[in-house]
Amino acid sequence: MKNITVSVDEETYRLSRIRAAEKGTSVSALVRGFLRDLVNSETAESRFERLTRLQYETLAAIRLRGGGLRSADNLTRRDLYERDALR
Repeated sequence: MKNITVSVDEETYRLSRIRAAEKGTSVSALVRGFLRDLVNSETAESRFERLTRLQYETLAAIRLRGGGLRSADNLTRRDLYERDALR
């Protein structure tokens, strides 16, 4: 495990020690957890790209099975008329 040195102002250090004590851990463990989460999390751009790709794939799958997003895309003309007659 590597050691790093981080400089913070007195108030930040004081509050971080309090928070660490509340959580029953050390400031080092808090920083280690923060850095681990930081490097393991998706960036906003990669998350956007993943969601965009998922949206495209989902719409493509719907269209491939012959459906659409509107009721008119999934119902026959007769079904539409019958549905409207029930209202």
